[in-house]
Amino acid sequence: MNRRAVPLFVSLCLLSLTAFAQGRLSANSDTVKQANKAATVFKEIMDIPDKAIPETILEKAKCVAVFPQVIKAGFVIGGRGGRGVATCRIANGWSAPAYFDMKGGSFGLQIGAQATDFVLIFMNEKGLSSLLKNKFEVGGDASVAAGPVGRQAGASTDLALNAEILSYSRSKGLFAGLELKGTVISVDKDDMNQAYGDENAASAVLKGQKPAAELTKIFPDTVGKYAKGSGK
Repeated sequence: MNRRAVPLFVSLCLLSLTAFAQGRLSANSDTVKQANKAATVFKEIMDIPDKAIPETILEKAKCVAVFPQVIKAGFVIGGRGGRGVATCRIANGWSAPAYFDMKGGSFGLQIGAQATDFVLIFMNEKGLSSLLKNKFEVGGDASVAAGPVGRQAGASTDLALNAEILSYSRSKGLFAGLELKGTVISVDKDDMNQAYGDENAASAVLKGQKPAAELTKIFPDTVGKYAKGSGK
């Protein structure tokens, strides 16, 4: 085979694998369910303007990640675990969804279990680069701060400019900023493989190099409805 034809051949093979993987997705596919859950959480939060993520924050956002119903449980030694979906701003809108796991632990006097929705807003290039890795620690590899809510935005301009990640949580109907330090975010290889036929595709997906399957577009489309701006 001509050496010049090799890159083209490889690209065509990768596109074929992506198309094949996306062709297998149905409404009952795990990745489709995850995209729908994340879209629903984000919409519900944003539809209460006085308590939502401020538009001034979303206008500057590079990426948005939503982790629905993360379980925090424990007796003395606690931990949290859940899965989520992320999308990043690209030239023509928002990227196809990439899939991630959230894991973290804590020590202290605690008992019981609780399901919490988490939203992470990646505010600058360093925050974006952390998400493009296969794995990173919130507050370690990338700085994190509790995000301002609703009318707090005017008093939090410096926070938005300096933080790499702004974090939010919703539990029992209450939505507020939360410093989510020590939590590890890593690529969910099983979901990435199901959605794109490539477990290592997260970086390419978030850069806009792979299209979203029709059934998973609901998440980037929902984010795009509220996050206009240019990310600058």
